[in-house]
Amino acid sequence: MSMRSSVLGLALAALSLCLALPPVAFAQETKPDAAKDAMAKDAAAVKKLLEAKFPGAVVSNVAKSPYFGLYEAQFDERMVYTDAKVTYVVVGSIYDANSKQNLTDARLRQINRVAWDSLPLDLAFKRVKGDGTRKLAIFADADCPYCKRLEGDIKRLDNVTIYTFLYPIDQLHPDSARKSAILWCAPDRAKAWDEFFEAGKLPDNKGDCPTPIKDTALLGERLHVAATPTLVFADGSVVPGAIPLAQLESEINKGEAEAKKVAAKK
Repeated sequence: MSMRSSVLGLALAALSLCLALPPVAFAQETKPDAAKDAMAKDAAAVKKLLEAKFPGAVVSNVAKSPYFGLYEAQFDERMVYTDAKVTYVVVGSIYDANSKQNLTDARLRQINRVAWDSLPLDLAFKRVKGDGTRKLAIFADADCPYCKRLEGDIKRLDNVTIYTFLYPIDQLHPDSARKSAILWCAPDRAKAWDEFFEAGKLPDNKGDCPTPIKDTALLGERLHVAATPTLVFADGSVVPGAIPLAQLESEINKGEAEAKKVAAKK
């Protein structure tokens, strides 16, 4: 998977913890304002210590976790755990040993959801497969090999509308921005994209029409898109990587179901 963010300066071995813990609900009961203020103050102190000990790291979403009194903190797209004094930092995932669910991954998806309605879909090109009733957005790099793998599976998807944001990563694929512009300037963008991934054929144009590539780069930064492909489902869940077809189908259906639940509550 192509990564935009630099490797964090954590001199730690990645650690996967497989713990016999029941699934945890992160929603908390309403607490008195004083207690909430104290929790927020403690989390802010942990954030300040992390930023001091790891200069340059982008630290966000610091909160008390349900595990062993540790705090959770997001470093770019990665979750770490630490004590109140930031004496130790644990890098890795926490699993429910019974269900085999990756609880760290589930938490990251929860806190990093985006509102589907907030996506500027005019910056993407659209492909409609079957009745197009389901939704999927993709941040893709024309020269990303994992994007090519994903496109092979997308051929077998049905009844979905796919919005593709052209997201070239110049540091890894210096020619991708040029190709992306040429693909965007094609009369039929969806057809040009498919032909490019099938046969490596680019449309016959200079790529000099107005493109949304710069705006898409800003959007990706705002949404913390750090890899291509990155997938956004109907419920706003964000998943990096070219996941297998069966998982892709499952995630699309899960996203649709969650989005309907949210809509029903409004």
